[in-house]
Amino acid sequence: MRRAAMVLPILIAALGACSDEVLVVDTTVPAAPRALAASYYAGVVTVTWELAPAWDGEVFRVYSRRVTDADFFFIAEVTSCIQDFCSYQDLNVTAGQTYEYSVSAVSASGVEAQSDFTVEVFVPQPVAPPVPDATAVIALDDANYLTWGVGSRVASDFSHYKVYFDDGSEAFLLGETDSEGFLDLLAVKGVTYAYFVTAVDSDGHESDGSVLGEGTPRPDFTGEWLYDFFDVPASSGFRFAEEETTLPIVDGSSATRHFRFETDVNGWWLVPGAQTTIYPTGFLTTALKCGVAADALCTDLATAPLSGYLAQDVAVTTQESYVMRVIGNDGQFHYGVIRIGHLGFDQNGDAIMIFDWAYQLQPGNPNLAESIGG
Repeated sequence: MRRAAMVLPILIAALGACSDEVLVVDTTVPAAPRALAASYYAGVVTVTWELAPAWDGEVFRVYSRRVTDADFFFIAEVTSCIQDFCSYQDLNVTAGQTYEYSVSAVSASGVEAQSDFTVEVFVPQPVAPPVPDATAVIALDDANYLTWGVGSRVASDFSHYKVYFDDGSEAFLLGETDSEGFLDLLAVKGVTYAYFVTAVDSDGHESDGSVLGEGTPRPDFTGEWLYDFFDVPASSGFRFAEEETTLPIVDGSSATRHFRFETDVNGWWLVPGAQTTIYPTGFLTTALKCGVAADALCTDLATAPLSGYLAQDVAVTTQESYVMRVIGNDGQFHYGVIRIGHLGFDQNGDAIMIFDWAYQLQPGNPNLAESIGG
């Protein structure tokens, strides 16, 4: 539907019985708004338009109607725009209805100039994706890694997830991601954090929150993580450290790295550096080390194999330990082991590997029990 511009006629009125003075009202038609558009998201219809080149500061009136209504209704007046772009959000909409919108520029004397056309928007039923599976939290060194299942993806219009921090009285949005993983780098050692995740569809409808997951970052080298070399090369390399004050994460291109982490279409890989050979198969374990208070079913790798190491890439999987023979700072061979706890992606879609590690300080000693980082 088009609404013709409303133009007031020139009004001439006698100011007195013997006066020749007249009152002239400006009837200049203002520049009409351009590029009218409207869209629906998360229960709100947003109407947008652009300022015409000849716009002279006039205000705008927004009109709306359900397509089943006979007439338009005035719903809002917009007095300010940003960088030649104007918008209005209509929250008073009902699911299952189609709405039609028109916008007019209004001069100081009340002359209106309508946009060249009207726009229609359908408001869908607010059916959100299924609630995400319970959030698991892996406590890292100065960070928490969140992961959950793919159950929300059964919705054909699934879009992404929202991740929240819950302080017990209020929830705060940490970020959004389209993968089932999120790395909270704001978490502080020794503090327990609770999180939940919601699922959002392409229309912005958000599910209820998942079951809370809690994690407390730990002040040690367990829970180390690396990024894929092709995603974040500067944080993809690793060198076994001989002291807890030495940062083991190095650039994936560093000549000093013992290995780096890579992914491709064929899987997840440990890529040895020039000073490293890797045992080609992993060992199924339940922990990096089983201490005296460990569960009776705990399985670790206490001693490294003495031979069979190769200078080639090794495919890896979770819940397995991988042994390496590396050249240490003393120029001699040392044994090191990593146990991979998780392979996944962070909120940016970057591949990430989370693991524990141990390193034997005595050259040539295959006993992995006495170590840094274990």
